[in-house]
Amino acid sequence: MILKKATVLIVDDDPDVLTAVKLLLKTETQEIITEKNPENLHSLLQRNQVDLVLLDMNFNSAINTGNEGIYWLRKIKEWKPNVCVIMITAYGDIDLAVRSLKEGANDFVVKPWHNEKLIDIIKDLLDKKEGAKTSKSASKSAAGQTNILGESDVMEDIFHKVNKIAPTDANILILGENGTGKDLMAKAIHERSLRAGKPFVKVDVGALTDSLFESELFGHKKGAFTDAREDRMGRFEEAEGGTLFLDEIGNISLQQQAKLLTVLQNRQVTRLGMNKAVDVNIRLICATNVPLQELANENRFRKDLIYRINTVEINMPPLRRRADDIIVLARHFAKLYSTKYLKPTMDFDNGALVKLKSYSYPGNVRELQYTIERAVIMADDPILRADDLIFSVLETPGETKLDEDNIQLSTLEKNAILRVIDKHNGNITRAAKELGLTRTALYRRLSKYDI
Repeated sequence: MILKKATVLIVDDDPDVLTAVKLLLKTETQEIITEKNPENLHSLLQRNQVDLVLLDMNFNSAINTGNEGIYWLRKIKEWKPNVCVIMITAYGDIDLAVRSLKEGANDFVVKPWHNEKLIDIIKDLLDKKEGAKTSKSASKSAAGQTNILGESDVMEDIFHKVNKIAPTDANILILGENGTGKDLMAKAIHERSLRAGKPFVKVDVGALTDSLFESELFGHKKGAFTDAREDRMGRFEEAEGGTLFLDEIGNISLQQQAKLLTVLQNRQVTRLGMNKAVDVNIRLICATNVPLQELANENRFRKDLIYRINTVEINMPPLRRRADDIIVLARHFAKLYSTKYLKPTMDFDNGALVKLKSYSYPGNVRELQYTIERAVIMADDPILRADDLIFSVLETPGETKLDEDNIQLSTLEKNAILRVIDKHNGNITRAAKELGLTRTALYRRLSKYDI
């Protein structure tokens, strides 16, 4: 959001501070609201579309907790969770200000502040808020009518990539473990493409035998083989003008690969039992759970075919790498299956939320989906509890390794932060800049790792 269009609320019991900030921001913003009594916060937030709050850490108010600022910060986040909050603090209350970041504040400024610095902080927060809105809007449009949900950084990056490549005719290879949503992503790309009004044809080529492969993909003429009782169009022709999605491409044989490569090179198919080739105009998307390094083994997969199907690749992350999306997905599935099974819309208590967030999901989004569906079916209460969530025993063996991976990544990040802070002699601003983080983000990591 441009600062000129923003409404800023300043809450401080010092009239000199209110006057100073109002004069500073008067020409910079659309509207400035000042308030001495924080107990009027609720009504002010209800009556006004506030974009950012500047909140003092200490008040002489009826609420006397010793850290009134933290109290009112929690209230603001309860009433208006999307409002940006900058805490105003005295130098002696730095520790309290850092604690406010853990409670959800976006940043803090120390009295007396530099005017240009304060304006820069406000602009930066509002720009990021607007950027997040745009990104989420793009994410939803990238997902089209498919149920690809995600607010984590890794998914936002993927949605951004989809918005760039979907309108092209580039061949796409989608990589990822089972259950990560490769087929949904393929459909989302098709829906965002210029071929959206044309067919989307999916084929699980990994399940086709050599004898069925040609018939299924290229079609056949009546009498071409024993069971060919009528002419049949192949999947390439069915997808004419649209998108052909070949799932489990990593499992086809070398012989099948050779036949597929010929069709992709010539952009023509010849039905079994016929001599005349037919031109085909399709956009190709392939998917596999085989890692690209293994796929590149010439004994398993032809490299010339990899180059044909892999103009652009998309790596669908496992759910354990997008932990910020777990609760978003869980609530989506709870709502979906509550409606399907004619039950009141279900939600989760704190114990269930903790259990959902702490599990490693070797079965990925598919495992989460089936877990929530089972819980909704079996539950007698609209609030799902930890005991209602039963994860599949089929996936248990992989859990230990995944947890070890997470521990190793956390250790690497913690050590990197410690090295950079030590390098800059404890200067958080310089350390954050070198790490490519905002100061607020670095403070959160310091809290996370108890540094």
